[in-house]
Amino acid sequence: MQNYVFVVDKNVVPLNPIRPKRARQLLNQNKAAVLRPFPFTLILKQEISNANIHPLTLKIDPGSKTTGFALLDGDKVVWLGELEHRGQRIKDSLEKRRTIRRNRRSRKTRYRKARFLHRTGSIRPLPPSVHHRALTVETWLKRFTRFVPINKIAIEQVKFDMAKMQNAEITGVEYQQGTLWGYEVREYLLEKWGRECTYCGKKDVPLQIEHIVPKSKGGSNRVSNLCLACEECNQKKGNKPVEEFLKNKLEKLKKIKSKMKTPLKDAAAVNASRNKLAWICEFIISGITGKRSDCEVGTGAQTKYNRTRLGLPKEHSIDAACVGSVDTLEFRTSQPLLIKAAGHRNKQYVRMNKFGFPASKPRKKYDIGWKTGDIAISINKGVKCLGRVLINDAKRFEMPINGKRISGKYGELTKLHRSDGYSYSFSANYSVSP
Repeated sequence: MQNYVFVVDKNVVPLNPIRPKRARQLLNQNKAAVLRPFPFTLILKQEISNANIHPLTLKIDPGSKTTGFALLDGDKVVWLGELEHRGQRIKDSLEKRRTIRRNRRSRKTRYRKARFLHRTGSIRPLPPSVHHRALTVETWLKRFTRFVPINKIAIEQVKFDMAKMQNAEITGVEYQQGTLWGYEVREYLLEKWGRECTYCGKKDVPLQIEHIVPKSKGGSNRVSNLCLACEECNQKKGNKPVEEFLKNKLEKLKKIKSKMKTPLKDAAAVNASRNKLAWICEFIISGITGKRSDCEVGTGAQTKYNRTRLGLPKEHSIDAACVGSVDTLEFRTSQPLLIKAAGHRNKQYVRMNKFGFPASKPRKKYDIGWKTGDIAISINKGVKCLGRVLINDAKRFEMPINGKRISGKYGELTKLHRSDGYSYSFSANYSVSP
């Protein structure tokens, strides 16, 4: 079952979504045209009376990596979507930029004045990777209000007790006593890992502090991600994942993982952005209905209870449909639109090598009617291919298809959707029947 189709009238006034079959009839009868393919939206060639419009409810299940959306007409779920954020990629890009700038400042070149106090702008209490999550959700809320009549928004506002996630029996003053209460970091690690190398078990040798999950693979400096290793094992492991390094020592790997604690990065991101997202939803719905009370705030326990009671699978978009007060749900669709935040052009003028020097020629901007990120249809060896266009130069393009890059001339392309910073696809059908 496919998502319902969004419809607007001649004056771009949002109407109720319609079934795909009805959308095909309107297109075949030349009563409508395609306004945009993602999400699929039709524009009618006539005005429609407002008396025939009844508003819908938009439900949101925010997450650290993926946010689920669901549009409900009463108890009927007519549209599902999942938005994949790029918070981790933003963090990696900022760390890469910081490393290059740090190397440049430490070289014996001309003196460069510090710039960190010269920068002014709006105060953003959230880090860029978390702030991005709120901005992308806000972007899609505004898009929904342009194409769908909405009079209510429901959002899950969950708060994680991260201390209890590590220790279920923590109480009272123990919340004020962290993991290192009464210890220094090195002494704590010596006590935790038995004063021996975590990987080979050597004793009475100099031990080095080592990251179990390498920082280059997304690991953090939390003490739960640190262990002790001899110099030989530390050098041999390098930045390999611990699963790869100990693939022949499964018992040792199991022991290390049992002592590690679950990373709390995703829980921290959700906790940091929860109030910002709730404020955005209240602001947008008050602009439509004039009432902030039309934004319903649900809890994670309520969402899980609704999903379990209805016998539904655990998916982000299905969780979104279960947010807030729910009696029963009738799914008219089971194929959510997968939206991936791909970003716009990289602002870096040239690529840099590992020493921080330019490794490519300055980029040029080609005014040829195409730009990187446009979604187009290309015919490759007699087969139609759909994908995002990568601009090479003023004459040729590349398009990644099934892990390979096909190239060609712009005359072979048919533009389907202009670049808006996102890529789109469809998932396999969910089994949403109890």
